[in-house]
Amino acid sequence: MNEVIAYFSTIPSSHRSLILVGGITFFWIVENTFPLFQMQYKKWHHAGINFFLTLTTIIINFLLAFILIKTAYWATENHFGILQWLPEIPILLYTLIGLLLLDLIGAYLPHYIQHKIKFLWRFHIVHHTDTWIDTTTANRHHPGESVIRFVFTTLGVLIVGTPMWMVFLYQTLSVIATQFNHANISLPNKLDIFLSYFIVSPNMHKVHHHYVVPYTDSNYGNIFSVWDRLFGTFTTLSKDKLIYGVDTHMMPEENNKLKNLLKIPFQKSRSIKNS
Repeated sequence: MNEVIAYFSTIPSSHRSLILVGGITFFWIVENTFPLFQMQYKKWHHAGINFFLTLTTIIINFLLAFILIKTAYWATENHFGILQWLPEIPILLYTLIGLLLLDLIGAYLPHYIQHKIKFLWRFHIVHHTDTWIDTTTANRHHPGESVIRFVFTTLGVLIVGTPMWMVFLYQTLSVIATQFNHANISLPNKLDIFLSYFIVSPNMHKVHHHYVVPYTDSNYGNIFSVWDRLFGTFTTLSKDKLIYGVDTHMMPEENNKLKNLLKIPFQKSRSIKNS
């Protein structure tokens, strides 16, 4: 574990980029070999839109990274936050608690709030407009949402009192987890169900991308599935009933044009329907 801490304490930016690109490449190959759905779409055009939005997320996180670093440094130096107030415990348990709490405050909570507050939903809806969910969808976020997510991540680091090496570890696991659970891959059903007791499995997250509520408003988890199960937001839906997208933006000119996607938060809001 000391080696892991040492690595993530000084992880180069090139390694973080390699993990992002390597993950997309790996799951891209796997989903083409073992697809959940045989989707008829222009894969490179679709990927181009999502890669552009991924790039904007990377740029925003890079420009604001100093805030995250200073927050983590201040919390550890001033012994502020949940982890800093814990008695001495084994490092593995310490790490697990930290990752779970970061996942709760920095991922599950903002995701839930974005579905409940109309102003925030205006930005998050861009992620849900994707009607062809694959591994490139993982970072399909409007630049405005990237800023919102960063704010909550920073808040999580402060409340949890997370050292910077754990922040880097969490972000690495988050990238891999989101690429995995968005990937258009077909896992044996029993394996997917088993995984969903611990982490957000592909079939579990695909339910969140069903085009109508209450399914859209469920399965908010990022890495760990415990929070959905604990807070009663976990649900299931047979894959043969899945329809991707969001019912307010099902037309291709709305959900498959980058120019319109960037405009959506500033357009007149539309009410979603119940199933």
